Amino acid sequence: MGLFDKIKSAFTGAEKQQEPQVQEEVQEEVVKEVVEAPVTEDTTLEPEDTKKETEQYEKGLKKSRVSFTRRLNELLANFRYEDEEFFEELEDLLIESDVGFEATMQIADTLRYEAKVQNMKSMKDAERVIVRTMVDMYGETNPDHHVFNENPDGLTVVLFVGVNGVGKTTTIAKMAHQYIDNGKKVVLAAGDTFRAGAIEQLNIWGSRVGAEVISTKQGGDPAAVVYDSIKTAKESGADLLLIDTAGRLQNKKNLMNELEKMKRVISREIPDAPHETLLVLDATTGQNALNQAKIFKETTNVTGIVLTKMDGTAKGGIVLAIGKELGIPVKFVGLGETMNDLHPFDTEKFAYGLFKELIQQTV
Repeated sequence: MGLFDKIKSAFTGAEKQQEPQVQEEVQEEVVKEVVEAPVTEDTTLEPEDTKKETEQYEKGLKKSRVSFTRRLNELLANFRYEDEEFFEELEDLLIESDVGFEATMQIADTLRYEAKVQNMKSMKDAERVIVRTMVDMYGETNPDHHVFNENPDGLTVVLFVGVNGVGKTTTIAKMAHQYIDNGKKVVLAAGDTFRAGAIEQLNIWGSRVGAEVISTKQGGDPAAVVYDSIKTAKESGADLLLIDTAGRLQNKKNLMNELEKMKRVISREIPDAPHETLLVLDATTGQNALNQAKIFKETTNVTGIVLTKMDGTAKGGIVLAIGKELGIPVKFVGLGETMNDLHPFDTEKFAYGLFKELIQQTV
């Protein structure tokens, strides 16, 4: 069963056996079914927690959902399967939504094919094909089995990379806060010794969330900071070490050398570490974020992506573009500004939060 059918089953199951109800009552029942559906083996969320997280996805993706739904509905109002101009406008809409070139072409070509084969003429039929193709594509490019890799035998080391201003330090603080809230001990390493204020910023966050921060003076050796932080984390019995890094892309060679030196120190002290190298991207920057991902993929072995500021963008297609063009799994998404608004990426909840009204319209 594709992701679209999995989500849509909530709209076509028990409701078929019931008499029509007031729209608000139907929607409330639908949401209840979706959020209480069986979750993947990787999660330990209780039903109430699952419901709350689904609602947070809906809230965080509202701007993207409202914008894309409105624009697609406006476009489909003029649907004519034999009109090539319609398909060109659809491609423009998808590109502007940061879906990416490859995914855009696949969606448009699928609709062209289905329109001819099925002699498709209605707006509802076209909408169903577009939404099904996009939702299933999310399921294919970001399957749920891409879990966060933790070390079962001791200290878990996570390296954070990304350009300045994407929310990297804040993401580190949010992850530290959540682990500490769950009774874990966390150490932070201020490995960005290049940028003025980076060390101070991480020290402030460490103080706020209750995590020890290992740092040096500005201009110091990041690899030395990493070594000291591993030593401290081991001695203190820490569960998690989160390492900040410099984000300058002006000199890719220097950045690559710096990251490789840090990784050598890490793997020498802890075999198989770092357990994750997470690239932090600002979702509001769209195509720029995709370009940054391509550069960092060439520079280091990125194991996953953290998409920040999803609540601040009307372009939720960036997840699809990353999965389709780069093959790097999205592992966390930032859906708000509070410390608990960093969430493990859940494909089903994300697709539901992004296409909720459109899925309802296909029923």
